[in-house]
Amino acid sequence: MIALTVMMVKPAGEPSRAARATWTACVNRVGSPTPEPPMSKTHNSLIAHLRQILADTYALAVKTHAAHWNVTGPHFFHLHEAFGGQYLALFTAADDVAERLRALDEKSPFGIHDLAKATGMKDISTTDGLALVKDLHAGHVLVAALLVKGIAAAQIEGDDGTADLLTARKEDHDKTAWMLKATLG
Repeated sequence: MIALTVMMVKPAGEPSRAARATWTACVNRVGSPTPEPPMSKTHNSLIAHLRQILADTYALAVKTHAAHWNVTGPHFFHLHEAFGGQYLALFTAADDVAERLRALDEKSPFGIHDLAKATGMKDISTTDGLALVKDLHAGHVLVAALLVKGIAAAQIEGDDGTADLLTARKEDHDKTAWMLKATLG
């Protein structure tokens, strides 16, 4: 029996990630010298989205941590505590995205310089609590928008695991954005 006949091909003629994995496993099993098929354009797009999401998630984590350290004003206690929980959640989220890249056999950034080059997010420039809330709200809205694009890329690629991860991340960013916006009144 030749297992290659069960490979599912997308309408555009490019094999899905799952199909490539099946194909590779079958080739390895029968010992064919045929090389693995090249990554599709949709796979490359998904990886680019994941790298951008990782860079901006990490930047937002660092920005939120800085807000936690530097917040001042009448809402100090509430915001200091809220920012503390948020930056911890963001560092965990960045780790999840980086590990997903590795699970897809891709490299994650090797250091802060790589992450900083990839993000367009700016550092905080104030200590005022409500100004920080407004800035962090914008950051969560930005990352949520990136996640929508990443989810679409994962769905096109047929990568349900990545789509699920990014969907959960989007829900978290939407909730945090809502809470920050409600804080502003």
